[in-house]
Amino acid sequence: MILNKVRLSLIAALSFISFACAQEQDTVGQGQTAPRPDQDSVRPQVIIDTNFGEMQAELFSDLAPITVDNFLAYIDEGFFDQLIFHRVIPNFMIQGGGFNAQMEQKRPSRDPIINEAEHSAKNSRGTLSMARTNDPHSATSQFFINLVDNAFLDYGRNNPGYAVFGQLLSGFEVLDAISAEPTTTRRGHHDVPEQPIIINSIRLLEAEQPEEPEPEPNP
Repeated sequence: MILNKVRLSLIAALSFISFACAQEQDTVGQGQTAPRPDQDSVRPQVIIDTNFGEMQAELFSDLAPITVDNFLAYIDEGFFDQLIFHRVIPNFMIQGGGFNAQMEQKRPSRDPIINEAEHSAKNSRGTLSMARTNDPHSATSQFFINLVDNAFLDYGRNNPGYAVFGQLLSGFEVLDAISAEPTTTRRGHHDVPEQPIIINSIRLLEAEQPEEPEPEPNP
């Protein structure tokens, strides 16, 4: 009974995290279609640079192509620069991509996207997932990183789930350091770190191009 109450509280927390965005969203990306993944392509990798250190992540462009395309578009415009991880809940997740250090919300620059949770990966430790409101198709710029395995956030019967679009490759010590920060209530928001956890930038790592073989000498 206690465990079920805890899970319901956490789900309610995730539903609440983007409530301000819901007031701004008039359209949902229902007309979007997923680009066909290139089976030979390499999954893009990004560096999440924070004032606590760097985390490197691989993005699941093959499993959640719309979500990854949306995330990369926000990266391209520098949207995440100087925003913060504004919600930190130990043994659950850290969330960012929507507020600055003064807890002022940054309005999303793109329409909401469809929820790709049905065919995405599991919400396991170190995975990146999209935050949203109670509307399954309301995700924009806010995302969270799972601190533990959160299977109850996965897609299932009567559960639209939260779309996983990436996985940390390194920087787990940074993730855990962030999760240990004391939190407070600020401007009506709960679980806000007392010390701002700043996203200096999120940048895309350029894929290494294979070296072309040297031409054979003519006989």
